[in-house]
Amino acid sequence: MSSTAKISLRNIHKGFGSKKVLQGVDLDVAPGESVAIIGGSGTGKSVTLKCVLGLLTPDQGSIKVDGVEMTTASRAEREAMLAKTGMLFQGAALFDSLTVWENVAFGLIEGQGMKTSKARDVAIARLEDVGLGADIANMSPASLSGGMQKRVGLARAIATEPEILFFDEPTTGIDPIMGDVINDLIVKCTRELGASAMTITHDMASARKIADRVAMLYQGKIIWDGPVTDIDGSDNPYLQQFVAGDIEGPLELDLKHL
Repeated sequence: MSSTAKISLRNIHKGFGSKKVLQGVDLDVAPGESVAIIGGSGTGKSVTLKCVLGLLTPDQGSIKVDGVEMTTASRAEREAMLAKTGMLFQGAALFDSLTVWENVAFGLIEGQGMKTSKARDVAIARLEDVGLGADIANMSPASLSGGMQKRVGLARAIATEPEILFFDEPTTGIDPIMGDVINDLIVKCTRELGASAMTITHDMASARKIADRVAMLYQGKIIWDGPVTDIDGSDNPYLQQFVAGDIEGPLELDLKHL
């Protein structure tokens, strides 16, 4: 798959001092495919995502996006990669100093140089895509509920019509019902864009709904990788323990350190 993959990770290692977080991660995301990386706290999901985004530099290994090696990419190549991506952050990460519509339009104005009046129209259309009305466009993000902030964050992520979407724990911090709403919106928006998606999550309900494929990260490596439909039939004891949420099992030693 690596020759045609939208995102391709090979033998990614990353440590912090004596702590080895990633120890040979291999993963592909095909064009138009949605892949969820699952695993417990501290297993390296966020580190993996940060390496792909260029926020961290791997100690070794290859990360290619559209065939371009990102670990040695020039600033222009990295900016070109980021220009075709959208990101929904764990805490929405909206700018308090900007109105809702200005948050959604941020990439259009700052990244693409779109005129303000047109960017506002696009922002309101994207807000409507995630079930929010134009009446909140001039509001402050701080006045919105957590679920509404997540939806504004999603509207911002899709505003530039990206080819790649990254989702960082998209259902964290919101109730299960709103989490399901966010999951449905992610599926809808990703499919409409035809985008490739990489999600990191510990929420199996979310992973099952938004992903075509799931990869489980444990002790710095992908220990299971397969279609969502194969999860329940897998005989991988680590995956089954994680899915079931059991205390007893091969993951137990790691749980003692959480």
